[in-house]
Amino acid sequence: MWQGIGEGARGRGWGGRTGLTGARGLLGAWLLAVATLAAAAPPAASPAPQTLTLTRPEGPRRVLLAVPDHAPAGPRPLVILLHGHGGSAAQTLGLERTAAPLSQWLAIGQREGLLVAAPDGLAGGDQKSGWNDCRRDTQTNPTADDVGLISALIDEAVAHHGADPARVYLMGMSNGGMMALRYAMEAGDRLAGVAAVSASMATDSRCPSIKAPLSLLVVGGTADGIVPWDGGPVGKRHETRRGRVIGAEATVMRWRERDSLFGEPARSESVPHRDPADPTRAQRTVWGAQPGGLQIELLRIDGGGHVEPSVAHRVSAAYSLLVGRQSSDLEVADEAWTFFRDKRRGLSH
Repeated sequence: MWQGIGEGARGRGWGGRTGLTGARGLLGAWLLAVATLAAAAPPAASPAPQTLTLTRPEGPRRVLLAVPDHAPAGPRPLVILLHGHGGSAAQTLGLERTAAPLSQWLAIGQREGLLVAAPDGLAGGDQKSGWNDCRRDTQTNPTADDVGLISALIDEAVAHHGADPARVYLMGMSNGGMMALRYAMEAGDRLAGVAAVSASMATDSRCPSIKAPLSLLVVGGTADGIVPWDGGPVGKRHETRRGRVIGAEATVMRWRERDSLFGEPARSESVPHRDPADPTRAQRTVWGAQPGGLQIELLRIDGGGHVEPSVAHRVSAAYSLLVGRQSSDLEVADEAWTFFRDKRRGLSH
């Protein structure tokens, strides 16, 4: 799942599909080939996503929408997934030959009767696809109105595809997670919950303060070398052109303050460890006692890198050399759905 490299190695050409030359190109091609060995195809029972085109001021925007072939009557929850820097909607949904942990949402959508949508980002200053998140000090983001795009996607899904406006959930990886945080800050009153994986709020932010209380799930690895757990420059080898972030715990604290979730957590627990060979460990901390009310969850992956935790969608050993270790203690999409499913837009404590 190349979106896992998001803010780092792929943005500098590792594993790209074109422009590979010499030894560097051979290594990149080899890494891509090995990464495909860990790919997981979409569940056979899930209908193929349909393609939507939204007309926007910056031009047509492409969205993949997966609709379950059976679901209870009435409006359906909508989950929107945002890929990482250099990724795509197709990669996110497991339609390309790379491991895609967020493609687990297709199986969840089919089982639970959800709409699952994945838009494509636009090319930024480095000609890689991405999102216009809050970082003022990055040179690689596109300049499109991606907040407007997500709102237009919600409008389309509600008007024409039976989405429930009270049950809209947003989840993103890396640059996509930062974009999810931006949307939550500026238009969170349209959401019932948001999840950001390997992502953090900007240090030098061009976004306004958080508009409305909202439930937030943050997932991150303490050994993430691309979006640092404790904050700092984004990207490999301390690049400066991708901006800086405040870190996962500081991000959670900002949202706890906005949600008035002070004091001790309602839950703090170690996630059961599945594989003795996996050196990572997962710790879950939740503020807010009611699953149907406001909650903040921090899922810390000790020793984890810049990659989504997954049991079924494992990245290759070669890919792990670039992004760090992948936790096998949980399925990140299932974790997010457990967090989302009882929440509705506008609920409080």
